[in-house]
Amino acid sequence: MSDSTTETTAETALEEDVEAGAGAEPREAELDPETAARRKAALAQIRQFGDPVLRTKARPIERFDDALREEIQRMGDLMDDAIGVGLAATQVGVVHRLLVYKIAHDAQLAALINPEIEWSGRETESMEEGCLSLPRVLVDVDRPIHVRVRALDEHGEPIVIEASGLEARVIQHEIDHLDGVLILDRTSRDQRKEAMRLLREAEQAA
Repeated sequence: MSDSTTETTAETALEEDVEAGAGAEPREAELDPETAARRKAALAQIRQFGDPVLRTKARPIERFDDALREEIQRMGDLMDDAIGVGLAATQVGVVHRLLVYKIAHDAQLAALINPEIEWSGRETESMEEGCLSLPRVLVDVDRPIHVRVRALDEHGEPIVIEASGLEARVIQHEIDHLDGVLILDRTSRDQRKEAMRLLREAEQAA
């Protein structure tokens, strides 16, 4: 997921440019050359819209070993380099139920394995979301403000996360990825049409 400017969900988020949802693209002109190069290299490793894996439902993880923990760290590093706040395994072409996120620059990396939303509050909020897999796209997405999520940690131990606001939005965004669901599926028809136009322009420019 990307970052933007008020509390939204983000995969690409600058600390001072964070949205309350998936997030917006950081402004490249504001990045120093080293950071911009690192971000470009990271995005090249993230699957982009049109890749079939983004529409694939991920499989549960059953093995908890050093390889899994190394994968979590690699995903965390990639997310940081891409200036994101969340990343799902399917976005790097791995079809199993793992997501990582970090909603503050200095926060500890969180990893959720086989996450399932156990409860969602009735109160919802519409916020602009972006996604590392959909360059330049920002759309309004309505999501519950409060959720309770059951998952496993990197050692296979059960954990429960009660999240609100940005954290809840990021987790929901990334779980959507694990189910093959994109923000385009959760926005209005008009915003989806505009997003598709931007994606076609980006593809032509590339």
